[in-house]
Amino acid sequence: MTQIAQARTAWAMNAVLSALVSGFGQLTDRAVVRLLAKTAALTLLVFVLFGAGLYYGVSTAIEAYGFEGGGWAGAALAVVIAGLAFWFLFRVVALAVLQFFADEIIIAVEQQHYPDAALQARKLPFRRDLANSVRGVGRALLFNALALPVALVLVFTAIGPAVVFLLVNAVLLGRELTDMAWLRHCGEPAETNPVPSFQRVLLGGVIAAIMVVPIANFFAPILGAAAGTHLTHRALANGRSEDEV
Repeated sequence: MTQIAQARTAWAMNAVLSALVSGFGQLTDRAVVRLLAKTAALTLLVFVLFGAGLYYGVSTAIEAYGFEGGGWAGAALAVVIAGLAFWFLFRVVALAVLQFFADEIIIAVEQQHYPDAALQARKLPFRRDLANSVRGVGRALLFNALALPVALVLVFTAIGPAVVFLLVNAVLLGRELTDMAWLRHCGEPAETNPVPSFQRVLLGGVIAAIMVVPIANFFAPILGAAAGTHLTHRALANGRSEDEV
């Protein structure tokens, strides 16, 4: 690696670390605490409803085929499937929920650190938030599905599948978490996200790793959105721009 590449990597890592530290400090704000409670509650509600529907469907199917104990078997199978779904789809659902409340975390960060930019920001209409959320979920499901065959090939390495999904979600999360702030400031049609690609991937990788840790996974999307807002405004201030991933 050349000295220029090393310097660029170190600069990107320092920028992401600084943004994460600043974002972590935002977690004590009342507005952010309320948002954390809302997103965590709604995310859990989605999985509870999914589990209830799964239990009903599995139990009905078991009883329809004449097997006894359909209720217990359905409950056990529903718990297993819902648990696996929670593990693999948590980041997708959590980010989809966060999209609807992204303005709250972004406004909290901007009002404290970038007051001039906060005055120029525009609130996205519900239809735009919904479209962004649906596109984000679609990208996450598509690219994780495409990564699945690669992960299966590497399953004998034990750590291979985890690395594959971490890399895929690092790219996806980095884009989503910085787009939340950028879309409030870009024109129409949306211009290129100004945050350098390597910074986005680093941020996405850190948040993806935190999302697999129990308890911590609930505040990881909020931390990521706050850090993404810092990276976006610092990129705008520096006048930097790279092609979008």
